[in-house]
Amino acid sequence: MVRNPVGRVSEGQLHKDLEKYRLQAIDLGATDAKVITMDTIIIDERVRAKCTYPKCPGYGTNANCPPYAMSLDQVRKVVKNFAYGILIKLEVPSLDTAGIEAREKNLSSPYNRKVTEIIAKIEAQAFYDGYYLAVGFGMGTCKSIFCPDIDCQALVPGQSCPHRLKARSSMEAVGMDCFRMAANIGWNIYPIGNETSPEEIPYGLRLGLVLIT
Repeated sequence: MVRNPVGRVSEGQLHKDLEKYRLQAIDLGATDAKVITMDTIIIDERVRAKCTYPKCPGYGTNANCPPYAMSLDQVRKVVKNFAYGILIKLEVPSLDTAGIEAREKNLSSPYNRKVTEIIAKIEAQAFYDGYYLAVGFGMGTCKSIFCPDIDCQALVPGQSCPHRLKARSSMEAVGMDCFRMAANIGWNIYPIGNETSPEEIPYGLRLGLVLIT
C-alpha cells in the first residue's frame, strides 16, 4: 500500500523501514548494506578533483558527471536535511575488475549496472512508502552503463534522459569519499589502477547510497 507522505511516521516505524531497505538491497544482490547516519558521509573537494586530474573518460559526457553534477556545496546542504541513509556494497571478483583483460573487455560493467539498479529500486520503494524526498547515488558514470554508444540525451536541448528513473550521479561525482566511508564502517576497500593485477586484491568494491529521511 502506498503510504501517505504527509503523515509523520514514528521512530519505530522509521527504523523498521530502514531495516527493510537494508535487507531489500541484499535480496537484490548487494554483498552487504548498512543503515548509516549523516556523520558517516564525507564530502571532500579532493574527490571531485580526481574527476579532473587525471580527467575521467566520463567527465563532461553526461548530465550526472562533473561539471554538470551537483556542486559540493549543494550536496552538503542536501545531506544536512537527511538523518538516515542506506549504504550498499557489491564485491566484484578481482578478475572482473583488475588487469588488462578486465579493462579491455569492461568486465566490471554488469556490476556497475547492478549497483545502479539496486539503488534505483530502493529509492523507488522509499518513495512509495512515503519518503518522497529519498534520493540515490550510484557509482561510476551512467553513460558507460546505459548509453555507451550515443550522446547523453539529457544534455540535448528539448530531450530528456531515457533512463531517468535509474541513472544517478555517482557518489564520487558529488564529492563523497567512498574509500574513507567504507573503511570507517569496517568494509575493506582496495585502490585499483592500471597497474593493479587480479592477484594483488581479493576483490573490488562498488558502492551506492540512498538518503532516506
